[in-house]
Amino acid sequence: MNADLASLLLALGIFSVGFISIGPNILAIIGTSMERGRASGVKLALGVGIGSGIWATLTVAGLTALIAAYAYAITVLKILGAIYLLWLAYRAFRSAATPEGNVAVRSAKGNRLFLQGLAIQMTNPKAALHWIAIVGVGLGPNAPLWVGLSLISCCTLMSVLGHLGYAITFSTQPVVDFYRRSRRWIEAGLGVFFSLAAYKLATYRG
Repeated sequence: MNADLASLLLALGIFSVGFISIGPNILAIIGTSMERGRASGVKLALGVGIGSGIWATLTVAGLTALIAAYAYAITVLKILGAIYLLWLAYRAFRSAATPEGNVAVRSAKGNRLFLQGLAIQMTNPKAALHWIAIVGVGLGPNAPLWVGLSLISCCTLMSVLGHLGYAITFSTQPVVDFYRRSRRWIEAGLGVFFSLAAYKLATYRG
């Protein structure tokens, strides 16, 4: 019991460190929250958070280990992820090239933003390998069922709350005002980031 709990806490600690490293998922939430407002950022964040829960469930079930065992499955994920990141880069560059007076307020249905967040999280092969490492630490060969269920529920909750925190923080009025003043530079920077992330993902050798 004590050993299982210690392993679970260690796995949760490894997972929580991931929020310090800002990747495409967090950058997308930050950009959306500043540009479209809190409601849109929250919807995107929920998609990313639920995506983490899906990866956790798949990993505990052993399915991601099966995916990692077949090179073509990882290749497909890499291609899909890189294409999606390039699409985000294109949108960011297009926004950066648009003069302030010509910017139209973009609206998106909640389902579409939620699915966008889910797509960002689920097309990242690094997430599969990262979760294999987390589960390898948190679940011993004879770990009881409650450990796996606790890992899934805790990580899903932490992911949802953590990404919501980014959405709420970066949709506050001072941050939104800063975005409006620096919109074209911020969008250009996001475009560069997503382009580099797409290249890194496409050339990733896990």
